[in-house]
Amino acid sequence: MKFFIDTANLKEIQEAQDLGVLDGVTTNPSLMAKEGISGKHNVMAHYARICDIVDGDVSAEVIATDYEGMVAEGEELAAIHPRIVVKIPMIKDGVRALKYFSKQGIKTNCTLVFSSGQALLAAKAGATYVSPFIGRLDDVSTDGLQLIDQIVHIYNTYEFNTQVLAASVRHTMHLIKCAELGADVATCPSNVILGLLKHPLTDIGLSKFLSDHKKAESTAQNA
Repeated sequence: MKFFIDTANLKEIQEAQDLGVLDGVTTNPSLMAKEGISGKHNVMAHYARICDIVDGDVSAEVIATDYEGMVAEGEELAAIHPRIVVKIPMIKDGVRALKYFSKQGIKTNCTLVFSSGQALLAAKAGATYVSPFIGRLDDVSTDGLQLIDQIVHIYNTYEFNTQVLAASVRHTMHLIKCAELGADVATCPSNVILGLLKHPLTDIGLSKFLSDHKKAESTAQNA
């Protein structure tokens, strides 16, 4: 399973990269705004800086909602760096844009997916990734993990090459369940990935090892 970090914060991205388990980055206009990045030139330059940090794919989202606008923006984004993946919304013109970029050999990430039917359309249009938002489904009393299961089953049945990128992953159990269900990628804040490190028995075991080592060293010095 690939781990992507969902942020535009360069420090967080660098820390995740240094941890050695980062496979890519996803961003969106809201995350850019959170970092105070505005204006086309600044946004494009920020994407380039992210690509310089990571080794994997970096999703950059278009703002346009019409076919021509998405194609124009997507081509500009793709020209920034070979790692850029053009993020396209799941709307009618978005599906058309996915097909266009697929024919051009440009990677895409179909975002704001909330049903298996939408995921099926994205795969048929040639999307590289499809992003089901499981946390947001949970927010409206719908089982987001069940959607992951459905999409994985459909893609495996028909041998689609589109990768399932679980998005809106809120906590470590979301992450583990997505891995169990066969999602290809999970994107989440860095604290969710770091949460996988935590287990009380690890802390207890390490504490005992260090305590025993200290006792052994003390005994050897006093001998």
